[in-house]
Amino acid sequence: MTIDRFENEKAVLKTEKGETIIWLKSMLPAEIKEGKTLTFSICGDKEKEKDKKGLAKDILNELLKVEEN
Repeated sequence: MTIDRFENEKAVLKTEKGETIIWLKSMLPAEIKEGKTLTFSICGDKEKEKDKKGLAKDILNELLKVEEN
């Protein structure tokens, strides 16, 4: 992904397929310039999901008055 240009407080990014993504300039490294290439990585947080499922289970068990063994 390449920084195409800046518009006010936003960066216009172009993907390799020519798609446009608008991103907050403040969410980029301070020294970044137009024409520079960026790499993004998106991944799930399995530990956070596990914690949320555990909390939901605890609440359900409390509501249903289920005792754990």
